[in-house]
Amino acid sequence: MSLTSHDIDRLAQLSRLQFEAPAAERMLGQLNGFFEIVEQMRAVDTQGVVPMAHPVDAMQGLSQAIADADAHGMTLRLREDVVSEPNQREANQRSAPAVEGGLFLVPKVIE
Repeated sequence: MSLTSHDIDRLAQLSRLQFEAPAAERMLGQLNGFFEIVEQMRAVDTQGVVPMAHPVDAMQGLSQAIADADAHGMTLRLREDVVSEPNQREANQRSAPAVEGGLFLVPKVIE
């Protein structure tokens, strides 16, 4: 997929933006560069690769990944999941206009 300057003009109109000609050309190049990357990713053979619903899914194979990394002389730099900062909720919420039960209260914006 490749965009044209007409596409950029239409996108600008729909998003209520105004671009000078050099900025529109730069935007055209950036968006087409993005679509080139997407096409490269689509070209990768993913047959037999199980989709990952969440990055934590990758942790299921962690012991095998560690063994594979060690076999290839690589190390996975994973740190322990420990608290390293004290809880400063009250101090952080002092400047808030409204707090209740440790939560920020915000005005209703959707009816």
